[in-house]
Amino acid sequence: MIAKVSELGKHTRLQSPVSRRQLMFVGQEIMVAYSHRYAPDQFLAHVPKDLGPCPLVASGGVASEVIEQHASIDQATQLEPVALLMRHGQVVNLADFAPLDINNDSAQVRQRGSIRPPVIAVLGTSMNSEKSANLGCLVNGLFNAGMNVAAGKATGTGAGNDPNLFTDAGAFSVCDFTDFGFPTTYRLEYETVRSLLVAMIREQSATGADAVVFEIADGLFQGETSRLLADPIFTQHVDRVLFSAQDAVGAQAGERILLEVGVDLAAVSGAVTASPLATQEAQAQLSTPVIGTYELCQPEVATSLLPLGQ
Repeated sequence: MIAKVSELGKHTRLQSPVSRRQLMFVGQEIMVAYSHRYAPDQFLAHVPKDLGPCPLVASGGVASEVIEQHASIDQATQLEPVALLMRHGQVVNLADFAPLDINNDSAQVRQRGSIRPPVIAVLGTSMNSEKSANLGCLVNGLFNAGMNVAAGKATGTGAGNDPNLFTDAGAFSVCDFTDFGFPTTYRLEYETVRSLLVAMIREQSATGADAVVFEIADGLFQGETSRLLADPIFTQHVDRVLFSAQDAVGAQAGERILLEVGVDLAAVSGAVTASPLATQEAQAQLSTPVIGTYELCQPEVATSLLPLGQ
């Protein structure tokens, strides 16, 4: 939709088409997408049922009705819808411009077939457990080892920050769920989320990458994340997991949950490793190695997380 900024709040900047965080001003007209949002540290928001005043709930450009919010953050920036964007008599949807489709393989996949390289997934205890930083550093370490790395983000709310981080780290191919036409994966039908995961791995494998690394947003208890972990499709397509934890207790709980569902847990990292004491506490309780976020940039550390024989 096209909307007018009526009051600034939590988000004072909006990402441009090239992901520059542009300052917004009251009275400006902007273009955003209606979509849901699940962000424990910010907003729980659902698409409204009418075209009345509506909050901006993500700086990537997501408008939605706030259901709940974290106590520490400001109220959402407020928007006044002006019009829905139309083309050929139909409301424009992100999927209309998506370069990839979960139901139809790209020409690249059809040409290269279904052979895939090693796949590592990055999961975490919660939002802001440093999953994206861990993924970026892992990509950088594999890049420093001379590997071609494809990276992605399978679930979450669309924004340019993480894909840009992965590119900066050295990934030669990056995609996320927005490339398949979804501004968010929250409240999608589970079968769609499942198909999206498989399609993303298939597309990134077809790039000719030596390894595929991707992130699953939020924490292990988030709806689609917990369902993916319980689904045999996950271990069929993911070789190993790097787990990002905020503290030692979260690291221990995460290890237990992941091992119980049968994933191959390569290492624990994340915000917990910013504290030497917390790192020691975690390692004392875990059978899995704890690795500092920026240690992952070292080629020998990054390659040690690959499946045996790779």
